[in-house]
Amino acid sequence: MDTTPVIDVERLNLKYGDFHAVKDLSFQVRRGEFYALLGTNGAGKTSTLETVEGHRTATSGTVRVFGQAPGDRRTVRPRMGVMLQESGFSPDLTVRESVRLIGTLTRRRDSDARVLDLVDLTHKAGTRVSQLSGGEKRRLDFATAVYGTPELIFLDEPTTGLDIQSRDALWDAVDKLREEGSTIVLTTHYLEEAQQRADRIGLMHKGTFHREGTVSELTRTLPAVIQFALTAAVPALPLPITREHEGKLVIETFTLQKDLNLLLHWAQDYGVELLDLQAGPTRLDDVFRSIGTD
Repeated sequence: MDTTPVIDVERLNLKYGDFHAVKDLSFQVRRGEFYALLGTNGAGKTSTLETVEGHRTATSGTVRVFGQAPGDRRTVRPRMGVMLQESGFSPDLTVRESVRLIGTLTRRRDSDARVLDLVDLTHKAGTRVSQLSGGEKRRLDFATAVYGTPELIFLDEPTTGLDIQSRDALWDAVDKLREEGSTIVLTTHYLEEAQQRADRIGLMHKGTFHREGTVSELTRTLPAVIQFALTAAVPALPLPITREHEGKLVIETFTLQKDLNLLLHWAQDYGVELLDLQAGPTRLDDVFRSIGTD
């Protein structure tokens, strides 16, 4: 089995004049992995991905895709599908012509009918791009990215402008691509999408990684939370209350099971009702909000 990383970035630096956009960034994406590259605005993630995709040249450092320089388009491009944040299609081309053009440019083979059916654009095959709605254009962007079932697929804000049904259909298609062995790299502002789907996340801030790891590894860097409300005076609580939030008492803990068990036994012993009790680990968006406060 080939253990070569699909993407291998080592000490990547990108500078625009005096501005140091990406600083000594290193990471790898393994074959078949779903990797999410997230970050604050201006963190450097777009510049990083443009370099990996072969659209930008590194100031210094090494970038390899399938073991090759990403600028080697003849070798790398046919194996890579890219869904950009904004469509670059000619408005005068039809949907079918746009899909075929991408197939020609990337030298990937596929059935137009299969791809258009995948994104529910069969009925729009003869429609000019200029006449598509915003959501239909996003579905066309996705269609051209997955044409030919490439081994590596970049998805840049893929669900922006999509209704819930189209969003679900897109993720169903991505799940199928993963089952067929494709590697997925996602950038998104919808953090719940990354939390639900990514195997690993690279969280960028000011040109480098703030943190990298699985969702579990990232969320464990912050305490879990227990929230509840009380309607009357009670005996001294067995745990310190860290804050109040919307009328609820909040306990933050790195030992959730132990402290929740202690709280429940205390409530049972004193006959205290814990109203609207909620307990669980921190979420990815909480980790995101912590950037700059560490």
